[in-house]
Amino acid sequence: MSEARPHGDGLPNPGWGPFAALPGNPLMWVLILSELLVFAAFFALYAWQRAAAPALFDAAQRHLDPLMGGLNTLVLLTSGLAAALAVEAIAAGRRRHARRWLGAALGLGAVFCTIKGLEYADKLAAGLTPETNLFFGFYYGLTAFHFAHVLFGMALLALVTWRLSTDNVETAAAFWHLVDLIWILLYPLLYLLR
Repeated sequence: MSEARPHGDGLPNPGWGPFAALPGNPLMWVLILSELLVFAAFFALYAWQRAAAPALFDAAQRHLDPLMGGLNTLVLLTSGLAAALAVEAIAAGRRRHARRWLGAALGLGAVFCTIKGLEYADKLAAGLTPETNLFFGFYYGLTAFHFAHVLFGMALLALVTWRLSTDNVETAAAFWHLVDLIWILLYPLLYLLR
């Protein structure tokens, strides 16, 4: 990830076709698109299985705590705001502020992981494992896959805080917003929709 700014044609990434106008490294956008496709496939499979066994999914879903999921939604969205503010700060040349906002996003990512870890511990202590039923197989599978993306995103934020540049911050923030988007879809899918 290097410092890439608009060239003569005004695009940050000329020669990348539809990715040319996107901020940050175009390869990150390729990764984001591929990850969205993978999650979309998982969501479609979940919807198909839920339609086949609505009573089982509804009963199992009642074991989840929508308030914990909602708190995690608030934490993750706030961290997304911090990442956006880091992009704004680095674009304005305020490097120290950009580092602070990246640190805030990283810290809130750690809070998300802690809350999710407590939620996992609570479910496991109650005997609710991935083998309990199909719903909990999806619950653990989808949230653990998202959790792995949160950890990767946190590593990216830490790296970018160290190797601060406009391109790097935009690239990491784009991935971090993917993490937000996936959770915004996961939360109602797993915790709220009946």
